[in-house]
Amino acid sequence: MIDIKDLLKNPEKYKEGLRLRGWEDVSIVDEIVSLKEKINRLIEERDNIRALINKVSKTKPSDEIIEEIREKKKELKEIETKIEELEKIFEEKIDLIPNLPAPDVPKGKDENDNVVLRTWGEIPKFDFEVKDHLDLGKEYDLIDTDKAGEVAGSRFYYLKNEVVLLEIALIKFVFDTVLPYGFIPIIPPYFIKEKYYRGMGRITGADREERYYLEKDDLFLIGSAEHTIGPYHANEILDEEELPKRYLGFSPCFRREAGSYGKDVKGILRTHQFEKVEMFSFTLPEKSEEEHNFLLSLEEKIVQALKLPYRVVFICTGDMGRTDYKQYDIEVWFPGQNKYRETHSCSNTTDYQARGINARFRRKKGSVEYLHMLNATALAIGRAIAAILENYQRKDYILIPEVLVPYLGFEKIERKFK
Repeated sequence: MIDIKDLLKNPEKYKEGLRLRGWEDVSIVDEIVSLKEKINRLIEERDNIRALINKVSKTKPSDEIIEEIREKKKELKEIETKIEELEKIFEEKIDLIPNLPAPDVPKGKDENDNVVLRTWGEIPKFDFEVKDHLDLGKEYDLIDTDKAGEVAGSRFYYLKNEVVLLEIALIKFVFDTVLPYGFIPIIPPYFIKEKYYRGMGRITGADREERYYLEKDDLFLIGSAEHTIGPYHANEILDEEELPKRYLGFSPCFRREAGSYGKDVKGILRTHQFEKVEMFSFTLPEKSEEEHNFLLSLEEKIVQALKLPYRVVFICTGDMGRTDYKQYDIEVWFPGQNKYRETHSCSNTTDYQARGINARFRRKKGSVEYLHMLNATALAIGRAIAAILENYQRKDYILIPEVLVPYLGFEKIERKFK
């Protein structure tokens, strides 16, 4: 959540932040301020009535005063009910306010306004007809979306044969690459309670449609390891000397892909279930910008080791995630689609999520503040496999990235049927 005191003190700053994020109607800020004023007035009335009742209870009141106190108690109950109702509305509206974008974030409405910061690698050239990853997956008996569609429905897939080993190799390669930088390996729960999902800012508004909810258990399936790594330090106070605290997590991810109907229906780029290795960091506020760039550098290190051409994109205000203060994406070149596609995201959420889950730290001098929390994709496995298949395709086989050969024991994937 945002800093409520700051919003009440500087409402115009938040209105401008919402406008930058593409909100046409920013009246919610005035509504929040008005609600808080009403709540404060009612709290003052409540406290005055309580004080009066307590004062009278210490005396021997007349029958007339006793009757007056009875009426005051009824009034008190009504006020307390009204406060409870307004506070619930207040909290719901506060939840809708996204993190404010950093001053240097590009201003824009959508992905067309994102800014390419740099590119790396040469786009491969082929002397044969290029195929996309799904056609290659069928040709080499690696991916089966038809049978998965029959068994589970659309946007699911079976991985088979060499790409199963490729997935395992990719996971081990990423852990070997990242762990030396002070990360703690972790496999988090794949389910999360609503209060922590809400605290992480991941089920507010339209985001809720993206989540799978198990009503009987009152639990959600996570959309990323980030969602349950963050609450690992909920309601805790870390020591300044412990920071940064970095985690490298692996999990399956479950997403409805709400609003994406008709997009990427073919292949394994946008599915309801996939696996991902995620980096997560808790750090000092004054170090979060540095930590953000550090996480991005690790993402680039991974993609460069796989020798996949990519570009780094600075996400604009209108396209940024709602919890993000600043966001970078890495987009890898997909020859089968003749375009760059997003494979990695790297976000600094500052203290936005930390406030939601009450994650704090104590400075050496004793003061307690909210942590800054950051998340970054180490590797989205399905998209990485798709990118490798398309970039490493050859006329009669699929080459294995050199860095993965020691993990696999073979250098190429050949057709099963001639």
